[in-house]
Amino acid sequence: MTATAAYRCVPGWSGALGFCAMVAIVSPAHADPRAVVELFTSQGCSSCPPADRIIGELAKDPSIIALSMPIDYWDYLGWKDTLADSRFSARQKAYSLMRGDRNVYTPQVIVNGSAHVLGSDRGGIEGAISNTQKTDGVMSVPVTMTLTGKLINISVANGKAASRGEVWIGSVSKAVPITIGRGENRGRRVTYHNVVRDLVKVGEWNGSSESWTVPLESISREGVDAAVVYVQDGNIEKPGVMLGAAYTALR
Repeated sequence: MTATAAYRCVPGWSGALGFCAMVAIVSPAHADPRAVVELFTSQGCSSCPPADRIIGELAKDPSIIALSMPIDYWDYLGWKDTLADSRFSARQKAYSLMRGDRNVYTPQVIVNGSAHVLGSDRGGIEGAISNTQKTDGVMSVPVTMTLTGKLINISVANGKAASRGEVWIGSVSKAVPITIGRGENRGRRVTYHNVVRDLVKVGEWNGSSESWTVPLESISREGVDAAVVYVQDGNIEKPGVMLGAAYTALR
C-alpha cells in the first residue's frame, strides 16, 4: 500500500532520557551486527503479512537487528492498528524527506537508515544489507548493552574523527500475535516480531567512547521482553545512517 506524505511529525519525542555515567565496558548482546532492518507495517494492510513473516525470519539471524514499527495512517480503512504509533509514521516520513522522494508505503523496509526496499522482497532486503555496508560509517561503531539487575548498561566505542550521532533505546516485544477483526485482513491471525513499543533518547554521542546506565523502569511496560539500542547519524527530524546497534532479551 502507498500513502501520500500528508500526516505530520509528532513533536515532543526528542527529549533526552535522564541517565548517569558508568565506567565498565560491557559485553555485546549481539556480536557485531551488520544491519538494522526497520519494517513499517500495518494490521490494515493486506500486503503486509508476508513482510511480517520475513521480519520474524530475519530476527533469528544474530547479525541482523530486525524491528517492526507499526504505522497508523491506514487506520481509517476500517481497522485501528492495535500496535501502531504515530511517531513511527513520522519516522518513516522523515526517512523519505531525507532521501528526497515521496516513497512512503507499507510494507516498507529501511535498511541501515538509508536504503528502502519492499518489505516482502527477501532478496531485496538482503541485497540492501550488502550494499549499505559499503557506505562509509554504516554499522562501524561497536555498541554494547547488558542488563544488570534493574539497570541497562550501554557503551558506545570510539568512532572515526568525524563521527557523531544520537543514542536511542527502544523497548521491544519479541512476538505479538494479533487476531485482526476488521478491514483488509479481517479474520487473519498475524504474529508481529520485535515490535518497538517505545523509543527514548539516551543522549548525544560525539565520536568518543561513552557509556550510560538506563533504569529498566524507563522502558518497561506490559509485554516488553527485549531492548534495542542504536546510534544513528543525524536527528529525529533528519535521520541518517545507522552507525551501530545492539539488541538484548530482558527475560
